[in-house]
Amino acid sequence: MTTAISTLRTGHVGLNVTDIERSLAFYRDALDFEVLAEGKEEDRRFALLGRDGALALALWQQATGSFAPAAAGLHHLAFSAGGVEEVRGYEERLRGLGVVFAYEGVVAHGEGAASGGIFFHDPDGTRLEISVPAGAEGAPAPVAGAPTCGFF
Repeated sequence: MTTAISTLRTGHVGLNVTDIERSLAFYRDALDFEVLAEGKEEDRRFALLGRDGALALALWQQATGSFAPAAAGLHHLAFSAGGVEEVRGYEERLRGLGVVFAYEGVVAHGEGAASGGIFFHDPDGTRLEISVPAGAEGAPAPVAGAPTCGFF
């Protein structure tokens, strides 16, 4: 019997968080996610977030500490934008909310790369990226000889 293999895509990402209300506000207000469903039972708090009814992110309140970059598991979560101006719009919004960035402004994914974006952290320290495949031509690459998204 021959099994057909389809092309896999990321369906959604689940993140453990320490404070569901704080994380929900961040992803909703800073990144425009809609709440699709929410569980409010004590010790079973969660929020399913997305856009236009499509699930993109699940938040689970079950972490006891902040993101640990040296631990096995998620390295960073990257979101794709429609263009570099959209990335800059998110940068402006995030700065207005007091978010601290890993690098100053839009940076290239590597030396001479056309792709790039912004790099920052959520309230629990999870590394986040908003990027585009083109439009960052001429932007600095903050990490020489390696992918920018790998070392923030």
